Amino acid sequence: MSHKIFDNILVFFLVMSTGGMLFVLNRNLMSVLFFISLLFGMFFLGAPLRRRIVNASIVTFFVVTLLGYVNYSFAIVDQSSNKYLFHFLTITISILFVFHFTNNRGNETFIKRLYFVLQLISLHALLNFFSYFFVKNSLITVNSAFNEFETFKQIFYYATDKGIVNLFGFEFCRNQGFFWEPGVLQIFLNILFFLEAFIFRKNKLILLLTTFLILTTYSTTGLIILIIQFSIYIKNQIAEKRLIFPLLVFLIIPITQIININFDEKFKGENQGSFQKRLFDLTQPFFIALENPVTGIGLDLFQFQKIREEFYISSSSLANINALIGVDSRLDTYITDKGSSNSVMFLFAATGFPTALLLLYMFFKQQIVQNNRALWLIILLFSIMSEPLLLRPFFFIFIISGFIYIFSKITSNNKLII
Repeated sequence: MSHKIFDNILVFFLVMSTGGMLFVLNRNLMSVLFFISLLFGMFFLGAPLRRRIVNASIVTFFVVTLLGYVNYSFAIVDQSSNKYLFHFLTITISILFVFHFTNNRGNETFIKRLYFVLQLISLHALLNFFSYFFVKNSLITVNSAFNEFETFKQIFYYATDKGIVNLFGFEFCRNQGFFWEPGVLQIFLNILFFLEAFIFRKNKLILLLTTFLILTTYSTTGLIILIIQFSIYIKNQIAEKRLIFPLLVFLIIPITQIININFDEKFKGENQGSFQKRLFDLTQPFFIALENPVTGIGLDLFQFQKIREEFYISSSSLANINALIGVDSRLDTYITDKGSSNSVMFLFAATGFPTALLLLYMFFKQQIVQNNRALWLIILLFSIMSEPLLLRPFFFIFIISGFIYIFSKITSNNKLII
């Protein structure tokens, strides 16, 4: 029982470290606490060490750290050592986390713990959404390095300045749950939908709740991922002759209507700037990578921000491409202090093509989730291309998993080392 509780805490830390307000507002403290918790688990709640996993983890640590050092050393401008130390901490945490569950528990146990933690997060998101109508006049403002939020007693969080939506005459605040924006919440809700629909298949009520909560985020990417999952789920249910027609109608009609309205707003309505920003983040970092193809420009986000401002002004090719696909040419519309929202394109710009391709290859070689692998990778890919989260622990563990898998294959001795 103590192992189960401890593992649930670790998984909660993992999720929160990837966009959760707990880490956004207390990043250094919570990251160190996460690291110490992992060490405690290894020393006091672990199993005998397996040589192959230990060796693969050590090699992974040195290889990924070396890649970071090369990137830091050959960056085209001076990089902040503090930024790279934090990336180093992320690498260490991710390796320890993967090692803990691979050596001590197994990937199935991790998936079970993730399923439980995401259910708790979904319940909080449900309370967060409905609580807004009762606490909206009692909110106070809190600030992080890049964002300003409104909160009710550090329990519920909202961004009322840009998150108010009027849908069918019903006004609400986009649901961000315990995360820094709705686009992050929808990722973990879609992951919960995946786990329930395609792995555990225990309770259709969870599917209904998760679908409703994804709609409350009003995230275009979240709705697209939901459509993909829902279509495959319906196909499977029809094949198994388990589809409940009234349930299908109950879900399809509101989802379709909300998606149509959302798409109209994002592509040609008042909120089309969001879509244009995504297109800009898709094209501009790629052109930066073309001019710095080997080692990239460095992982320092602030330096990346400065470079992208100068690059936009000087790059006629980028301006022509953006004009062709319909991206507004106003610089101040898309250049923000948050960097690129597209993790994949940022990775190419920051590290260059060799390192980026290697990391993405390992990302797709992950061994943590094997059931419905293709759909799982689609969900992950859409997620990291819509939010700057690839280099955060939850997603980085899949890169680490790929490295450990590859390196462990060349290790034939699986004996216990103690």
